[in-house]
Amino acid sequence: MAEYDVIVIGAGPGGYVCAIRCAQLGLKTACVESRETLGGTCLNVGCIPSKALLHASELYKESTTHFADMGLNVATPKIDLAKMLEYKQSTVDGNTKGIEFLFKKNKIDWLKGKGKITRAGEVTVGETAYKTRNIVIATGSEPASLPGVEVDEKVIVTSTGALVPGKLPKKMVVIGAGVIGLELGSVYARLGAEVTVIEFLDHITPGIDSEIAKTFQKMLTKQGLKFVLNTAVQSATVSKGKATVTYKSRKDEAEGSIEADMVLVATGRKPYTEDLGLAHTGVVVSQRGQVEIDNHWQTAVPGIYAIGDVVKGPMLAHKAEDEGMAVAEVIAGQHGHVNYDVIPGVIYTSPEVATVGKTEEQLKEEGRKYKVGKFPFMGNARAKSYFMGEGFVKLLADAETDRILGAHIVGPQAGELIAEVCVAMEFGAAAEDLARTCHAHPTCSEAVREAALACGDGAIHA
Repeated sequence: MAEYDVIVIGAGPGGYVCAIRCAQLGLKTACVESRETLGGTCLNVGCIPSKALLHASELYKESTTHFADMGLNVATPKIDLAKMLEYKQSTVDGNTKGIEFLFKKNKIDWLKGKGKITRAGEVTVGETAYKTRNIVIATGSEPASLPGVEVDEKVIVTSTGALVPGKLPKKMVVIGAGVIGLELGSVYARLGAEVTVIEFLDHITPGIDSEIAKTFQKMLTKQGLKFVLNTAVQSATVSKGKATVTYKSRKDEAEGSIEADMVLVATGRKPYTEDLGLAHTGVVVSQRGQVEIDNHWQTAVPGIYAIGDVVKGPMLAHKAEDEGMAVAEVIAGQHGHVNYDVIPGVIYTSPEVATVGKTEEQLKEEGRKYKVGKFPFMGNARAKSYFMGEGFVKLLADAETDRILGAHIVGPQAGELIAEVCVAMEFGAAAEDLARTCHAHPTCSEAVREAALACGDGAIHA
């Protein structure tokens, strides 16, 4: 029977990063993965393929709108869906093969198959049992189901089916106005679909700063997306290749229906722990399906840890990666750490939305005194040259100490711009520290500096 210091179950962003970090720290490591490729949902049917389609659709839209404004006169481009999906798959393949190379480089054994924890210190893959001193559960999540809506991944799809369409829909319904729904909805809207988003709440992007959310919704509406808010989907049925979605308003109980060629169910995700054998090991799972852990990511069973989407916290790849590195260091006898107050979130639409730290709503609820510094991208030369002057940067700082408490951005390159705020917050910086840091000109990052200046005497270009 093979013996290891660590066996990681799941090779998604949390799992493969954990395995690599364990190997770097001198631990004999194996990683269990049942897919034919490494990288988990993120690299195979999530983050990476969706970004490829977002990029392709953005360039297509740009070619039909602003090319002429820039003096680029080209024939109206035609969409070759098969070629676009081939490009998407090549992006996926390059990344998954890269992880496989890193496993070989770091001498990590890939145990191919579905893993099950037989007992503490033992993992079975197929018919083979492996002994290990430590086990890390990193099995990720799966799409949450919706009563009355049966997914067939052809007409009624999850994000997985939406990434491999048989044809482009003319009409599309997105159930859920969260990150996945808005990203993929915007892809199809740019490619010509009439997209309607139905959301249970009375606002989009739950949990995001409300001012950002309202501005973002207006931008998406201008792009052609239609929103039906404060509405509950009752059912979705398929007949002759078409779906009919019925819904009821939560405000006045008015009922309605809409027909579509594709229905995307984007109502969130749930932890995936099926057939892991947790029930007989003593590992505790909450009512929400999350594996319960202590402050060192250890479950109720010594030597069994859990990270990523199967535990509490935002279901984000980078959060899982941080936890993967931290738990590897804990297992190696070091002091792994994750600062959960500085985990950014990004929506990769166009424009992008990025956020980190506290929202105004949270600060008001806490009764904390704060100040707000805002700067519009209309005052940023680089953003205007991109035809992306809409949106703004919003910085929140403590009213007395000036320490940065949060940042919220809707505009060009928001996902990149949020990084400097994360670094500043990690080191306890004040808004003035950002304001006094020289930023290259012309860059969109100057908008962040201007927002920091607005927390003091005022922005220069506003």
